[in-house]
Amino acid sequence: MVTTINDNMYSAEVMHDPYHYYGRIRDEDPVHWNELYETWVITRHDDLVWLTRNHEQFSNAVLANDPRPPYPAINESDAELYDFMKAANEQRFIQYDRPEHLEMRKVMHAYFTPKSMEDWRPLVKSAIADLLDAAEARDGEVDLIRDLAVPLPVLVIAEMMGVPESERSQIRMLSQKLLYAGRSAPDRMRMVVEGIRGMNDYVNPIIEDRMANPKDDFISVLAGGEKSGVFTREQVLGNTALLLLAGHETTIGLICNGTLSFMNNRGQWDLLKADPEGMMVRATEEALRHDSPVKSLQRIATEDVEIRGKQIKKDDRVRWIISSANRDPNKFENPDTMDITRWPNGHVAFGAGIHHCLGATIARVEGQEVFKALAERYPNLQLKTHEMDYQESIVFRSIKSMPVSLN
Repeated sequence: MVTTINDNMYSAEVMHDPYHYYGRIRDEDPVHWNELYETWVITRHDDLVWLTRNHEQFSNAVLANDPRPPYPAINESDAELYDFMKAANEQRFIQYDRPEHLEMRKVMHAYFTPKSMEDWRPLVKSAIADLLDAAEARDGEVDLIRDLAVPLPVLVIAEMMGVPESERSQIRMLSQKLLYAGRSAPDRMRMVVEGIRGMNDYVNPIIEDRMANPKDDFISVLAGGEKSGVFTREQVLGNTALLLLAGHETTIGLICNGTLSFMNNRGQWDLLKADPEGMMVRATEEALRHDSPVKSLQRIATEDVEIRGKQIKKDDRVRWIISSANRDPNKFENPDTMDITRWPNGHVAFGAGIHHCLGATIARVEGQEVFKALAERYPNLQLKTHEMDYQESIVFRSIKSMPVSLN
């Protein structure tokens, strides 16, 4: 048992540099019992892959099957809000195991096939060009998050959802509230519940319209699932919120974390600049590995399981750490070094097994086109500061702002 490592996974130190913290746990105690939060912490690549592929033993239905209070603790007065959040969020398809998960995923996968996501590439390229044109024309400092990383995925998700341009700022605001679920403030449930109720109020009339008048958008797909009996209305609402949250927050992280990695590794930036079209795929995969936008996810054990001599009991919480697995020296040579020639790249930024990220292809498309465009347009791109301030989250690796110099 590691006794000299602080179990506070929400500390400022861990937010700023999860790699040193989880890397030490990976080296010393790869299946670590976190006493503070009463959860197992899994840090090695092969253990993570094994765990995610043994879904019968490690359930995704955490919210429905975990009676314990949340960690970190919330205000006692907000217990009803927590119950409301659990009831709403457990409707998302990722909170189900097979066979229900497979049935739900089939409905949604019809929209998210790799081929159909590739069809969005022209829109992504056009949107990037427009956003960068606007950033150049704007007086004042260019912030890569405000001017590109946020509006791009919000635009794409809004198009997928059929949200008009005038209402995109509203759905971004709602998603910001939903993100509080992964933070540590004791009053965080108030913000989360505001986001859930706001999303439900916004989406419900759209669902009613799509039930009667389906269109070529994601909400119509979910409404069709409700009509066929696969989804309940609560599940349609939950999965719409999931698309909004997961579909753009992760891409924001990919763009910003990847750009930061390039700026801190100028030799890799030079490699990308020499052949942006040819290197954009490998560059994106290495950005996903080197500083993943998702740091960790949670499961709950459905039976007693032994891993590396540790006894995980039925109903124990288990949190697997993507940030650590993607820097595991047993899987990757020179794991802390960014290397866009690394191939094949067996990162687990999108998870593994039956819950592999449904939106992986569109995230890759956006990342590829952003890195290509930045390398082509701004070969001398520079950060205004290398001191990054990160959002407090155990789930997402998210920078708050990134002022840059384009020339």
